[in-house]
Amino acid sequence: MNYFRLLFLASCWLLVSTAAQAQGKLSGVVLDSLTQQPLEFASVFLANTTFGSSTNEQGKFEINRVPAGTYDLVCSYVGYRLTKQSLTVNGPQQLTLLLAPVGNKLGEVVIKPEPNKPEEYQQFSTLFLGGTAFSEQCHINNPEAIRVFYDEEEHTLTARAKEYAEVQNDALGYRLKYYGLEFSYDTDDRSVSYYGQPVFEEMKPKDEAQRQLWAANRLTAYKGSFMHFLRSVYRNKLRTENFMAQQIKITVNKRFGLTDSLRQVMLERHPDGSDLTKAEKDSLDLWSRSGPIYATLNPAALPIDSIRRVSPDGKHVYLRFTGELQVAYFGEKADSRYKRTMSSLGPSRTPYPTPRQVSRLRLNGRQAEIQADGSLLNPLDVSVGEYWGFEKIGEFLPFDYVVPTATAAPAPKRPNN
Repeated sequence: MNYFRLLFLASCWLLVSTAAQAQGKLSGVVLDSLTQQPLEFASVFLANTTFGSSTNEQGKFEINRVPAGTYDLVCSYVGYRLTKQSLTVNGPQQLTLLLAPVGNKLGEVVIKPEPNKPEEYQQFSTLFLGGTAFSEQCHINNPEAIRVFYDEEEHTLTARAKEYAEVQNDALGYRLKYYGLEFSYDTDDRSVSYYGQPVFEEMKPKDEAQRQLWAANRLTAYKGSFMHFLRSVYRNKLRTENFMAQQIKITVNKRFGLTDSLRQVMLERHPDGSDLTKAEKDSLDLWSRSGPIYATLNPAALPIDSIRRVSPDGKHVYLRFTGELQVAYFGEKADSRYKRTMSSLGPSRTPYPTPRQVSRLRLNGRQAEIQADGSLLNPLDVSVGEYWGFEKIGEFLPFDYVVPTATAAPAPKRPNN
C-alpha cells in the first residue's frame, strides 16, 4: 500500500481552538540582525493561511483580523535566512523580527547548479501538483528556482526551492508561494512527501462568473478532503458529513518466508518456466501473489467514539485507533482521472451509494491531535493513501477556508450500518 505523508498539510501551522469571534492584529518591524536597518518588501505571513503582508520602507507590517489561535509566523527576504516562530494570537501584538543575511564569505567560490534534467523536473512537477482535473489547471511560475536531483543509490527523487516555489492554481483562484520547499519521492515504495511554509494569495477574478466558478471549485475541493474529514471528526459529525470509517486489520503472513523461498528455488531450477507442470505453475502464481502482510476489512461502519477521543477537560480532540482505517466519502464522486479501482466497502444489507471516494488512513503513533480548522497538531502523526494520496496541490486549500453554507448542496442519503 502506497502512502502519501502529510508533511505539507500543517507543516508550520498550529491552530488552537478558542472563541470563534476572537481576533487579533499583528504589527511590527523587520530589521537586519547585524545593522538593525529596516528591510523593505520583506514577506511576513502565517503559514498555510491567506494572512500575510509585506513591509514598507520603514520595515513595518500589519496583519489584521487574525483569528485567535497559535500559528507559525514566517518572515522571508531575498538574501536573508528565512525565519519562523510559534505565535499565539489572542489580541493585538507588536513584534520585532530580526533576519540574518546569508552573504558569501570573502573569497568563497559560488558554483552555479546544473540545469534540471527535463524528465526529472517533469516527474517532480506531476507528482507535486497531482493528477486531478484541478491539478491540470495549476502551473509553477518559477521553475528556474527549483533544483531537482535523482539519487541512484537511494532511488529517491528530491526537489528544493532556495527561496520559494510559486504555484498558480487557476482552478481555485489561489497563488501559492511555497517557501523552503523540500520534496521527496521514493521510487521503490512510490511514497511522496513534501514540506515547507506555504502562504496563499487570493487571485483577482476577471468577472463575477469567474468569482462564482472559483467559489464552486473550492467547495468541490473541500468536499471529501482530509481537511473535511478532520473537521467532521473534531465536531463529532462524521456520519452527517457523509463519511464512513471501517477497520482494516493488518496481519503478518507467517508463511511468507517459506513460500518466498520455495518460489526462488523453483525459479532457479526452471528459469524460463517452459518445463513447469500445471501444478507447479499454479503454485508459482499463488506464491508470487503472497506478500509479507495482508489486510482484511471489517465491513461494519465504525462508531465515531471508536476513532475519536476527547481529553477529560474537553479542550483536545484526538484521532485514536489501531491498525488502519478505510474512509469512504459519499457526498461526491471521484475525479474521472482517478484510474485505480475504488476499494470495496464489503458486504452490506443496504447497498452503498455508487458515487464515492475511498481513502486509507494510518497513525504513525498512538494518536494524532486534531485542531478545529481541520489541521493536525503534528502532521507527521498520520499517513494517507488511495484517494487522499491522489489529491495534492490542485485541491490544496488554506486552513482558514470557510465553507459557504448558503450554497452547500444537501447531503445525499447514506445507509445506516
